[in-house]
Amino acid sequence: MTVSNIGRRSALKYSLGAAALAGLGLPRVADAQALDRLRVFIPAAPGGGWDQTGRTMEQVMRAAGIVSNFQFENVPGAGGAVGLPRFLAMRGQGDIIMVGGMVMVGSLIANKSPVKVTDTTPLARLTGEFQVVVVPANSPHRDMKSLAAAVKANPGSVSWAGGSAGGTDHILVGMIGQKLGVDPKAMSYVAFAGGGPATAAILGGQTTCGVSGYGEFAEHVKSGKMRLLAISSPTRQAGIDSPTLIEQGIDVELANWRGVFAAPGISAAQRTALLGIVERMATSAQWKAECEKRDWAQIYLAGDGFAKFVADEVTRIEGVLKGLGLAA
Repeated sequence: MTVSNIGRRSALKYSLGAAALAGLGLPRVADAQALDRLRVFIPAAPGGGWDQTGRTMEQVMRAAGIVSNFQFENVPGAGGAVGLPRFLAMRGQGDIIMVGGMVMVGSLIANKSPVKVTDTTPLARLTGEFQVVVVPANSPHRDMKSLAAAVKANPGSVSWAGGSAGGTDHILVGMIGQKLGVDPKAMSYVAFAGGGPATAAILGGQTTCGVSGYGEFAEHVKSGKMRLLAISSPTRQAGIDSPTLIEQGIDVELANWRGVFAAPGISAAQRTALLGIVERMATSAQWKAECEKRDWAQIYLAGDGFAKFVADEVTRIEGVLKGLGLAA
């Protein structure tokens, strides 16, 4: 089994939902201590993906009567590397959670941070967004096999537009290169500060192709200005007309996952209480509706299973970043 727990070999986990906690032998919600207040720590600026996740959690928990008193704190910088040390200093505090995800894992490694996401108490993986590879409509590449052939012939001749160096987009490009037998450092990755400039570069033919979450390109795909070549999911996704990388002979799958973490050093009772309210939220009709509205894939995994997943992700992403020359 690969260290990636988001894939064919673990797809069953996605459908387990509330059974995740039960399967781990953890106390059910009925046994969990109630919380009358929840502080939510966001190691990013307001408005981003982690912030949206935290605010949606608040909305759902209020609507479902799980928790009604919330307090938010945003500490942006370096993909979570600035905020994480502050969160870790809240050791033993059982009324606070942090929203984070895969981007933080990569950022901490790339920034050679002295702290790791495994220094927290991982609670649950909630959502994921699969990456897509796109080309402009006038591109000669009609599918991923054609693009892969060009990469194999001359890795540097194919330029990839994406987000910051070492981020999810860059990691996917590195994984594709590894599977194609190409040195990832030889591939031409062009990092952009935001989705707008990257999209403009792709549409303007300044790069061969682009990588991001589907939502970033959806408008241009639907208008016919871009062509979808592949998606990094284990199977085809409803509402996204794209074959997977896997079915085109590139055994790569990747999701930009988001989850929640508790402070280090909390008691078993505090952990149980937090797991309980997260489970109630993640299995509620309100949460399902919000995820569908926002095109978030629900990939719920809680407790010890999530803690192992996080540890495996650190190992996996570190390996990819080393291949890209971004980690020691």
